[in-house]
Formats: sequence, structure tokens, C-alpha cells
Amino acid sequence: MSSTNFAAAQERVLERRRLREAEARARHTAQQRASPISPAVVQRLPYPLNRLPTSGWRIWNSVKGRDGTRPAFRVGQVDAELLDEELLGLMKGQVGDALKYFGPQMREDWSHEILFGLRAILFKLSIWDHNASYGAALQGLQYTDSRSKGPVFSTPTKWQKSVYGLLTVGGRYAWDKWESWLISQEGGYEEDVRMLSRLTDFISTSHSIAAFISFLVFLVNGRYRTLVDRILRIRLTPPSAQASREVSFEYLNRQLVWHAFTEFLLFLLPLVGIGRWRRWISRAWRKMMNSVRSSGESDEPSEKQGELAFLPERTCAICYRDQNPTSTTETDVLAASASGGISGSAQTDITNPYETVPCGCIYCFVCIVQKVEAEEGQGWTCLRCGETVKKCQPWNGDVLEEARSQPGTGKIVGFAMDGEPGNETRGTDRDQDDFEKSSPLQEISADEALQHSEQWSTIEKDAEDEGVEQSQSH
Repeated sequence: MSSTNFAAAQERVLERRRLREAEARARHTAQQRASPISPAVVQRLPYPLNRLPTSGWRIWNSVKGRDGTRPAFRVGQVDAELLDEELLGLMKGQVGDALKYFGPQMREDWSHEILFGLRAILFKLSIWDHNASYGAALQGLQYTDSRSKGPVFSTPTKWQKSVYGLLTVGGRYAWDKWESWLISQEGGYEEDVRMLSRLTDFISTSHSIAAFISFLVFLVNGRYRTLVDRILRIRLTPPSAQASREVSFEYLNRQLVWHAFTEFLLFLLPLVGIGRWRRWISRAWRKMMNSVRSSGESDEPSEKQGELAFLPERTCAICYRDQNPTSTTETDVLAASASGGISGSAQTDITNPYETVPCGCIYCFVCIVQKVEAEEGQGWTCLRCGETVKKCQPWNGDVLEEARSQPGTGKIVGFAMDGEPGNETRGTDRDQDDFEKSSPLQEISADEALQHSEQWSTIEKDAEDEGVEQSQSH
């Protein structure tokens, strides 16, 4: 567009604006003439009453008119407040998750201080520096001083922002601490505590009612979102008069990009095997440090030892390292062992001992199995001797077992011959190789066989005697 066309377009815009202003003035004059109440009659009324009809008709005409109250983005202002609260809750949750490792009660005991610090940081980085909170910046709004009557919005003064921070940050912290103290003193029967509790409830109820009325007024004219904004005369407005009501979704696009990138990393890391690379780097670093340390101490070759070779035999090196993640000198460990602090500890003693292969160092079964499986077949460096361990086996207790001799395979046969009483023949047939060396088990088996044969011979003899007696009786 050339400069001539641009100047002509500006003239047309200004002409249309003048026409709209003239139409608005004419409409306002016509409404005043059509009013059933005469202005001269109203002026004769006392002071409080002579202003009331004029103000009432002005409000009614503004609401009834074509433009209405012309609210400045009421939905955007409410959304900005909701975004600020969500951001504060998100940061509070992350700080609480970070502090849970320092103690289970730390997050609960210091919750008010955490909120105070987060609110102070957000206020300094958003409203104090840029005249807009994080949610207001996303909605395309910023704080302005509504006391200025010029065509250009002016930013809030420093005392306005200071009082705003004092009320929203320091005031909330003081009120939360006061309510927490009253709750802790609720079990008492002192009259002063009861009176303070009733006074606190009255102030809280009054503030809630005032905030509700202020919000209803905000829904009508869209000027002051909160009660603090109304007191300090600051409001959220667009940065320029030609701002559009379209919300920028740049932050949403950025969030989608980062979400897709993190999902891609979560899919790629297991394929790359980051754990294997980390173990390889840590093993190489450990070997390099050991070589530097050994070369610095002496040039003579020394016996290979692990970092916890000085521990007692009853102590599991893995359990000790888990209980004491920081490095401990050999002197401290030996002193603790002499006083029963390590060797007699149930947390570091070996349970269900297993020995490593090939070095034979003893560890707990659960500890050594977890370490070996975590290395995925590449070998784990023993903490006692420094050898590479890839498998383990049950500890035999340093007991030497003797070789057991196999018993003989001799055959024992027992039998009885029929004949006169008392004339019984017993015989045994053994192999000639095992005759001189017979085990006790074989001797017991032979005696049982002979006893069984004698019982059968006695039964047969009794049966013959009964048959002879029956033949003589006949």
C-alpha cells in the first residue's frame, strides 16, 4: 500500500469514528429529553437526592444502550486467575515431591512457608517485572492504573504493586499461619482463644461477602476482578486498544511438541540401552582411577583388591555399601568392627550366604543375585577382590567332603533241607571277590534270610507231626 492510499484509509477511519461519536451524543440528548423527570425539579431536591436520579438514569442508559457496559474481557480475566492458581498448585506439588526425601513430615510442617516462597517468586517475576501475571500474559492482558483518564493506559505505580504484593503474598501467609495457630489451640478452654476464634470467623465471613459482591459488580462492568484490585484501583486490560479477543495457542503448541519429544525419548532409550552404556562408562572410570591410584602409590605390582576388601568376613559388602553410600576410611571401619558396630549389625551381616565364581567371596543371596542380573551378562566387579563376577553358587561352609565308597554287589541266598529234627542245613553262596569285605548291611540281610528259612522249616515239621497223629487215631 502506498503512502497516499494509507493516508486516505486513515481519514476514512477517523471520519467513521467522528460519525459514531456524533450519533452517540445525539442519542444521549434524545434520551434526556424523553426522560419523565425534569432536571429542574431534580435540582431543587436536597444534596443526597439530587444526585441519585441522575446517577441511576446514567447507569440505566449505559446498560440499555447499544454498547452496554463494554466489559473488558471478563472471561479472559477469570481464566487468568484460574491459570495462576493451577500454576501455583503445580509448583507446590513438584516442590513437595522434591522435599519428601528429606523427611515425611517436612512437606506438611513447612507447607505455609513453601506457598509463601512460591507466591513471592511468581509475584517478582511476573507482576513486579512485567505488570502481568503468568495467566494474564497468556490471555493477552496486563495490569493498568484505572485512575488515569488519558487515552493511553498507564502502568501501575510502584506503591500500588508493593501494596498488592504485600496483601496477596504476605497477607495470605499471615492469615494461613493465624488460622493454623487457632486450629492448634482449639482444644483449650481459654476465653481469649474462643474470642479470637469468633473474631476470625467474623472477619472471614465479612471478607467472603465483600468478595462476592465485588465479583457480582465485576460481572456487570468487567473492571475489577478481585477485591484487592478494586481497593488499589488496578485492572486487567489489553496492552493496546486494537487488541483482538483471539487467544494465542503458542503455549499449547509448545506443550504438544515437548510431549511428543519426551514420548520419543521414552521409546528410544530402551533401544539404545542407556543402562549398559552407563555401566560401561562407570567401569572404565573405576579402572582408570584404580590404575592411577596404584601407579601413584608404588611401581611394584600389588595384589588386586576391591574398594571394600577391608570389611570383616561376616559383613556383606553390598549391604554395607547400601547402608553407607558415602565413602568410609579403613580406620573408621576397623574401629566400628572392633566395637561391634559392623560385624554385629543385623543390617549388614550375611544372610543365606552365596559365593561368587571364580573369586569365592561371600555375599547375601539376594544382594549378589540382584547385582549379577543387573549387569545383563557383562559381569559385576566384586567389592572385595575386584574380580569380574558373572555367576554365583551356594556357599559350602568350607567343609571338605570325603569320597564315598560304593557297597559290594554280593548275592546272599538262604535255604533249608527237609530231614530229621535238628538236622538243618544252612548255606550261603557269596561271590569270591566280596567274601573278605562285607558291609554291615549285607550281614543284616543274610541273617534275616536265614531266620526266614528256619521259620519255614519249623512250620513244615509241625505239619508232618500232625499228619502222623491223625493216622494213628484212625
